[in-house]
Amino acid sequence: MNSTALFQEITAFCQSNANEETARKSQRYFKEEYNGYGLSTTLILDKVNELLHRKELSLSSVLEAIPMLMKSGKYEEVSFGLLLVNGFPKEYTKETFTTIGNWFSISITNWAHADTLGMYILPKFIDRNVISMDDFRDWLYSPYKFQRRCVPVTFIKPMKKNRQVSSFISFVEPLMNDPEREVHQGVGWFLREAWKIQRDETEAFLLKWKETAPRLIMQYACEKMSAEEKARFKRSK
Repeated sequence: MNSTALFQEITAFCQSNANEETARKSQRYFKEEYNGYGLSTTLILDKVNELLHRKELSLSSVLEAIPMLMKSGKYEEVSFGLLLVNGFPKEYTKETFTTIGNWFSISITNWAHADTLGMYILPKFIDRNVISMDDFRDWLYSPYKFQRRCVPVTFIKPMKKNRQVSSFISFVEPLMNDPEREVHQGVGWFLREAWKIQRDETEAFLLKWKETAPRLIMQYACEKMSAEEKARFKRSK
């Protein structure tokens, strides 16, 4: 299946299954404007699975179709592209990673798409040794907030796998001064998971930053702690 045929099939599917009421309700999940058809997650996943079972579909055709899918700015069309990429981990290369990095300047403009990358796609690049942690260094200083958010979210799975937190925490430390709420959420989520793995190291890091870190980072990081534990990481008045 070539990229044009794939794009046309996905677009036709989205248009034929559009639901205005669902689209209106979906807006509440996004701080940004939601521009979508109102398709259910189940409907999207079923169609993605159908496409992935076609022998003629390849990662290269998906990657060629994604700029076309991103052009409209429709939420579901971008989702289709990302979920299809997720189905080809054996074909990932360093060039694929570079291509993904370029998408943030086009259409990765909400937390859901950023977290699809960070939770599912990007950890597979690390797990398969296609890239290393250091390949994300430039992402820490990206002008795109959702690209910066992807760094800590991506590291959650490999951190859980090797059960070590110090190198990951040190790497994401520059984001402790980030100005954006969405990045604060990602960093806080990452630190919460780090705390579950190695409490002492994570708590030492939190104590270092408790007076200067954005409050939302600390709130997320301490979410699973007891009230007494949380009190240790409150700013001094």
